[in-house]
Amino acid sequence: MIRLIAALGNPGTAYRRTRHNIGWMVLDHLPEAAHASWKQKFNSLTASLPGEGVILLKPRTYMNKSGISVAAALTYYSLTPDQLAVIHDDTELSFGEAVTRFSGGLKGHQGLRSIAQEVGSQEFYHIAMGIGRSQRKPLSSHVLGRFSPLEEAQLEDVLDRGVTLLRDLLAQS
Repeated sequence: MIRLIAALGNPGTAYRRTRHNIGWMVLDHLPEAAHASWKQKFNSLTASLPGEGVILLKPRTYMNKSGISVAAALTYYSLTPDQLAVIHDDTELSFGEAVTRFSGGLKGHQGLRSIAQEVGSQEFYHIAMGIGRSQRKPLSSHVLGRFSPLEEAQLEDVLDRGVTLLRDLLAQS
């Protein structure tokens, strides 16, 4: 049963609408999150999902150190990795694709690698949000870059899809 949802992103206004922050954007798109009481804890922003008994977490440690905050939250709430769902960007999926899975490879994602390393397991749920991959830019420039005008026009639907996957995952657990 999922009890902790960690949305990955980077803190600061410079990263606010970048591809790497799509995890935060999905969580922000969840209507209940807009009315939640967010607090600073575990070097993160945390809130409870009303009526669900689920903790929402936005690590503020930058993407590559996300595991520090996630591990601290799991320990504090006495949870195991299989009670964790992570919302993250995925360059191996085309923009707009979104999938859920349990466990599996980390696909070179530094945020996921940090979580697996800090919690000692890859056995957690993923909500992978496709951001595609640029053939012209280095990977870091692509993930830290802003959405194209075409992507921006589709972003609302993509975020809706992420929220639907999150709700479906919570309903199944």
